[in-house]
Amino acid sequence: MATIVDIGVAAGIIIISALVFLLAFAVLRIQPYNDRVYFPKWYLMGLRSRPTHSGKTGSRFWTHVGMAYAFTFWTCYVLQKEYATVASMRLQFLASERRRPDQFTVLVQNVPPDPDESVSESVEHFFMVNHHDHYLTHQVVYSANKLAKLVKKKKGKQNWLHYYQLKYSRNQSARPMMKIAEERRNVTNNPKAIMPAAFVSFRTRWGAAVCAQTQQSRDPTKWLTGWASEPRDVYWANLAIPYVSVSVRRLIIAVAFFFLTLFFMIPIAFVQSLANIEGIEEEARFLKVMIKIPFIKSFIQGFLPGIALKIFLIFLPTILMMMSKFEGFLSISALERRSASRYYLFNFVNVFLGSVITGAAFEQLKAFVNQSANEIPKTIGVAIPMKATFFITYIMVDGWAGVAGEILRLKPLIIYHLKNFFLVKTEKDREKAMDPGSLGFDTSEPQIQLYFLIGLVYAAVTPLLLPFILIFFCLAYVIYRHQIINVYNQKYESAAAYWPDVHGRIIGALVISQLLLMGLISTKLAAQSTPFLIALPLFPADADGSEPSLSVVMEAMMKDTLERAREPHLNLIDYLQNAYIHPVFKERDDDDDDEGEEPNEKWEKESVLVSKISGGSSPSLP
Repeated sequence: MATIVDIGVAAGIIIISALVFLLAFAVLRIQPYNDRVYFPKWYLMGLRSRPTHSGKTGSRFWTHVGMAYAFTFWTCYVLQKEYATVASMRLQFLASERRRPDQFTVLVQNVPPDPDESVSESVEHFFMVNHHDHYLTHQVVYSANKLAKLVKKKKGKQNWLHYYQLKYSRNQSARPMMKIAEERRNVTNNPKAIMPAAFVSFRTRWGAAVCAQTQQSRDPTKWLTGWASEPRDVYWANLAIPYVSVSVRRLIIAVAFFFLTLFFMIPIAFVQSLANIEGIEEEARFLKVMIKIPFIKSFIQGFLPGIALKIFLIFLPTILMMMSKFEGFLSISALERRSASRYYLFNFVNVFLGSVITGAAFEQLKAFVNQSANEIPKTIGVAIPMKATFFITYIMVDGWAGVAGEILRLKPLIIYHLKNFFLVKTEKDREKAMDPGSLGFDTSEPQIQLYFLIGLVYAAVTPLLLPFILIFFCLAYVIYRHQIINVYNQKYESAAAYWPDVHGRIIGALVISQLLLMGLISTKLAAQSTPFLIALPLFPADADGSEPSLSVVMEAMMKDTLERAREPHLNLIDYLQNAYIHPVFKERDDDDDDEGEEPNEKWEKESVLVSKISGGSSPSLP
């Protein structure tokens, strides 16, 4: 007699088998050469003559129109609910967050040169005169990139310290000298290393808010002020970039990104050619026998295009981040937002549009070349449902496998155990060997948004693609939730700064899906239903995508009032004095130049150094 366990096993096997059959049907039914297998009745009744033409009846097109309205209303409703949720969370965060240095600090750029004063003196005099009731202290910006590289190199070799000490203990003349302390002195004593910029801190949040949002001089190119990022979010390397060169850098990168996107069409076309078995057989007849083997044919059409595209895209996030850094953005969050924006645009043009357009060109090459220009939109419209198979494959390779691979963390796993085996000697070394990473907005957010776009485009065209996207989102929710709770150590807090970008791209995807559906239906001899779609883009146009925010000045005043009531003797100068000192100046210098010094001498040197970096003496609180 079968037990409950036996019945459960049987049920599991049957359910899995049923899902496999359904997924196979979802893929096979949309292949043109299977059309007579899955729609024979329509052919026998004379209502269907070829895979892309349904004959005399147009009723199913009204179903697509109805589904387009349903998905539009649902998407707008969910966006409105999500906006309310994000706004509420942002308000709670801003109301409950603890004191942070960036609440009192602005970044001043393009400080005009003065032959009689240093940059530090100019900043101090300017703000004592123009913001005398609120100015507290400042820290000038140093060009310390060379020093930062030395410090990074030192950290990388720290684990070999004992080995080299033993190696050179008998021959001191051969001992390599690290010049970090010398380079620090060069930076702090060289006027040319001081940039025309400074972090200026105020006694109150209100004073900082007013300064950050107002023009400081008649010349709009001088004394430029804006909110400072929180110290851990500052990208220090770009503070050394002259402000006047930023516009030129961004123009260069805009041109470079255009050509990067344009030339990437070549590998996209190659990927699409892999999925075109007929084209391969015609151009490479010697492969015809091999291609006809069922397994090889299925591998080429089903798996190879997705994995090939994924391989081509591996280095793209790194390239886009390098571009963003070259542009001169001053915070990690700004770098990731710009990289994410470009990554999504790249995916939209190449992965989505590129796959559809090049796919249409390869699959209907002769007709595409010989047809008139007004027939090309029809070819592309027909190609949209035909490319559903490719996107299903891409979702499984890039989405399912990619997100599942995230939880394995193969690279950090290997690196940790190699370091733990060869380099770790103390508990501190073991902590350094760990790499918790962070939630990479510049890669994960564009990926998720691409699947939103694909889902919205195919929801009313080929809805059988939706389960694949739904499985991806379920996997992503479970896995990223686990990683955020147990693994990631986020570098900064953006307080919903990403929301406007996310919201805007979903609205854009919704409008694109509606326009493509109009084009598709107009090619299906159902033009009478197209006018009913014209009103659809008006619905998402009303959706509010602005950043949920409060009145900055009002909120700042409220917090200042509460803080004075709770902590009447708070000394902000101690809190803000060293908040925006470059991290390399905060490192303790244990180099060869300091060996033999007494602890008091080292402490005195460090005190002088900090005083120099922070801009000298600061006005004390009354």
